[in-house]
Amino acid sequence: MTDTEQNRTQNPEETVASSRRTTKRGGGDPAGRGRTTIADGVVEKIAGMAARDVVGVYAMGSGISRTFGAVKERVPGTSKSVTRGVKAEVGEVQTALDLEIVVDYGVSIADVARAVRENVIAAVERMTGLEVVEVNIAVSDVKLPEEEEEEPEQPRIQ
Repeated sequence: MTDTEQNRTQNPEETVASSRRTTKRGGGDPAGRGRTTIADGVVEKIAGMAARDVVGVYAMGSGISRTFGAVKERVPGTSKSVTRGVKAEVGEVQTALDLEIVVDYGVSIADVARAVRENVIAAVERMTGLEVVEVNIAVSDVKLPEEEEEEPEQPRIQ
């Protein structure tokens, strides 16, 4: 009996299994077949969204960056910057973050900072797989209840 005749008489499931073994290429874990790099901006967006989700965070960034951002957002075709007030340094397996926040008046700044830190670390590590080694938080302002939102000046000509 030739090899071909012997293969035909084998159980069909065994033939399929043996053909799978012979067609497998590369070998090893597919996750180890390349590199994944994550841009600083990606981590900044994730951190910015996570920080804004915390109760007691009024805004992100300093007064100047918020003013420039407000002007930029009025330009047609632009969107709100979720990275305002966030700076990330991303390495191969670790990242460090600096956040600048404005908190609502009356909240415990220490509690808000702790909650921001926990939320940011959880979101960044879950979504990127990077280890967050530090999250530095600078509170640049407190939003007072009587402070009105800055209204854009209405044009004199309509």
